[in-house]
Amino acid sequence: MKYCNIPRIVLAAPQSSSGKTTVVTGILGALYKNGLTVQPFKIGPDYIDPSYHTIAAHRPGHNLDTWLVDEQRISQLFAEASANADIAIIEGVMGLYDGGKNGISSTAELAKKLNAPIILVINCRSMGDSAAALALGFREYDPDINLSGVILNCLGSATHEQMIRDAMGRLNIPVLGAVRRDDALKMPERHLGLTPAGEKDTTKKIAYITEKISRQVDLKALIQTAKTALPLPYEDLIIDALPSSVKIAVAKDEAFSFYYAAGLNILKKLGARIEFFSPIHDTSLPECDAVILGGGFPELFVDCLASNISMLNSIKKAAADKIPLYAECGGFMYLMRQIKDFTGKTWKMANVIPADAIMQEKLQTVGYVTAQALTDNIIATKGQILHGHEFHFSMQAAAAAAFPWAFLLTKNRTNSQYKAGYYNDNILASYFHLHFLGSIKAAKRFIQKAVEYKKLKTNHYK
Repeated sequence: MKYCNIPRIVLAAPQSSSGKTTVVTGILGALYKNGLTVQPFKIGPDYIDPSYHTIAAHRPGHNLDTWLVDEQRISQLFAEASANADIAIIEGVMGLYDGGKNGISSTAELAKKLNAPIILVINCRSMGDSAAALALGFREYDPDINLSGVILNCLGSATHEQMIRDAMGRLNIPVLGAVRRDDALKMPERHLGLTPAGEKDTTKKIAYITEKISRQVDLKALIQTAKTALPLPYEDLIIDALPSSVKIAVAKDEAFSFYYAAGLNILKKLGARIEFFSPIHDTSLPECDAVILGGGFPELFVDCLASNISMLNSIKKAAADKIPLYAECGGFMYLMRQIKDFTGKTWKMANVIPADAIMQEKLQTVGYVTAQALTDNIIATKGQILHGHEFHFSMQAAAAAAFPWAFLLTKNRTNSQYKAGYYNDNILASYFHLHFLGSIKAAKRFIQKAVEYKKLKTNHYK
C-alpha cells in the first residue's frame, strides 16, 4: 500500500451553471502563474471542461468517474496523474450531491474517496442571506463530507458581498473568494454545452479569466485548505505489455477531441504507440495497425470533412483492408454514409457504415449506460458487459431492418433497453463512450486485434 500526500481540493456547487468551470479555470491559471505545478481533474464523464483545465494548468486534465472506472483504480489514477505536482484542483459535476442513479460518481462521493476538502461555488445572483442557508444545508446534508468554505460568485456590488460574508461568518463558514458579475468571464457555449477549447484560440479568454479570478479568490487560503487533505492510500496498477508493439492512429483535431488521457495511456502501457492524425487537415491515414475515431463535433465541420475526399477514401480503404477500426459518437457519424446537419443539408462521409446521421433540435440521450456485446467484436466477446455513457443530438437512421447492431444498451436511470451501434468483422462503432482504464480487458482485446492485423499485413507483403 502506498500513500499520496498531494494537497488537493474539490470545487463543487449547489447546481449546474453556478460558474464552477470558470472559477476552476481561473484558479488553475493563477496557481500556474504563481509558479506552482497544478494538476487538474474533472469529476464525471465530461470531455470539454478538461480541455480548458489543460490549457490553464499547462498539464493534461483527467476525469474521475466511478461508473466508467473501477472504484479501486480511482485513487491510483489520481496519484499517478498528480505525481510531481504541487497541488491538485478537482472540479465537481452538476450539484455536489448529484450523479448517476443512486448518486454514483457524484462530487460528494469522489470527494470522500479522495479525502479531499470541498469549496462550494455559489451563484449569488438575486440572493442574500439565503446563500448562507444554502451552504449550511449542503454542509449538514452529509456529515461525512468536509465542506471547508465557499466562493461567492456573480456578486452585484460590495454591499451584496458584505451582506453574504456577514451571514457566512455567523455560521463559521469561511469565504475564500468573492467574484463580481462580468459577462466577459462567461465561457463560449452551444448546443452541447461549452465549446471545446481546442476548436478555437481560447488563450485570451483564459488569460482574462485567470487575471480576474486571481484578484478575487484568496489563493493562499485555498492552498492552506488543500493542505488539510488526509493521506490517500492507493496501490499501483501493474499491466504487462503485449509481446508485439503496434501503432494506433487516433483522430484528433477540431472535430474529434473527446478522449480520456488515462484511457490512451492504458493503450500505451499495453505496448501501443499512439499517432494522432486529422480527418480535417491530413490527406490520408498514417501507417498504422489500428484506428480510433473518437467523439467530438463533426456536425460543425461537415464541410471540411466532406471536402477532404482523400482522407475519406483512405478511411474507407483501411476499413476494406480489415484494419481494426473503433469509433465513438462523432467518429461513428463520420463513418456513416452522410450527415444531415441542423439546416437539413446532407454531407457525404466515409460510407463505411450503411446508415445516416441526422442532427436533431433536441438532445437525443444523455447519461450512463451499460452495454452488452451482441456478438464477438474488436473490444469485447459476445455477452460481455461494458460501462459507458452517451450524449448526442444526432440520431442514427439505419439503411436496413437487418442492421448488424453492436450492443444492447441499458440506461441506468430508467432501465430502458435498445439496440445500438454497428459491428462488422473489423469495425465497431456506436454512440457509446468507453474509458479504457475502466475496461482494460477491452483495451487488451483491441490491441490484440491490432497485433493480428500487423502479422497479417506483414505476411501479405513477404
